[in-house]
Amino acid sequence: MAKGVTELEQAAKRLPPSKRAQLAHSLIASLDAGKDVDAESAWLEEAERRYQAYRQGLLTPKPAAEVFRASRAKLK
Repeated sequence: MAKGVTELEQAAKRLPPSKRAQLAHSLIASLDAGKDVDAESAWLEEAERRYQAYRQGLLTPKPAAEVFRASRAKLK
């Protein structure tokens, strides 16, 4: 890291947790160029497709705890 960035990081780490969180949120938001309208639309369509499949008995629901446990196991 450049010296300036290192100094900024050290200064940021001295901030209270709530201010660090605020700074982190602001920095991350500055990287996001904007809302991805296509992605939002695609997710809404996918949610509707899954809901209809569930209503028709084509999908078997699973408890959220089971889904999260399986997801965490895949990440290890």
